[in-house]
Amino acid sequence: MFHAEKTKNECVQWIRDFFEANGKGCNAVVGISGGKDSSVAAALCVEALGKDRVIGVLMPQGEQHDIDMAYLLVNHLGIRHYTVNIKDAVDAVLNHLPDELAVTAQAEQNLPPRIRMSTLYAVSQSCNGRVCNTCNLSEDWVGYSTRYGDSVGDFSPMSTLTVTEVKEIGRLLNLPDILVNKVPIDGLCGKTDEENLGFSYAELDTYIRTGKIEDPAKKEQIDKRHNANLFKLQLMPVFDSKIDIKA
Repeated sequence: MFHAEKTKNECVQWIRDFFEANGKGCNAVVGISGGKDSSVAAALCVEALGKDRVIGVLMPQGEQHDIDMAYLLVNHLGIRHYTVNIKDAVDAVLNHLPDELAVTAQAEQNLPPRIRMSTLYAVSQSCNGRVCNTCNLSEDWVGYSTRYGDSVGDFSPMSTLTVTEVKEIGRLLNLPDILVNKVPIDGLCGKTDEENLGFSYAELDTYIRTGKIEDPAKKEQIDKRHNANLFKLQLMPVFDSKIDIKA
């Protein structure tokens, strides 16, 4: 049984403990998209550390149609924030790739999240920060993140929480409903998450927590995605030389 308030309070304390051990006096740096995940992550950090120790970074790529949601969040929380448009950086990389290299759509779609993460660390290292990972369990379960992009960070408050649970915590944190219930869009190809995945987060979350799902085809699809993307959640494979340094 999920107890939203208990989990929220424990997560807030966990964030405090992390900073006490890994960055006493440091700031939490959060990439702000205007969606539920970055909204809840930022709000958790504000409750844990106070608004003066949370920094939001907005990173549109050119024109972002829903950037008003990102500004709504940072203004609602009253946190310091910076806007860094990554369009020129993305274009520069793509324009300088060799002409003979056939750049795939996947490469183009995943480049912006990786540049956003580099931007977050540039901000973080310029303001005594620690980068907050904003992924949730549902997305991680099916590999719905960019490796070395939005999948990384210095601490991760929501990686064991499903989308449904993140929303419940968002309501407890008194976030505007429009942010908590905003239809998630991948930010890569313009489709909603559920259009890309082929199943709803409600179905996925129920399956994760109970193992139950009505549609066998969707179960197969979820299992296939989960197994194919497990590598994203694991440490990079390392060759063991078995060298005995005492020899």
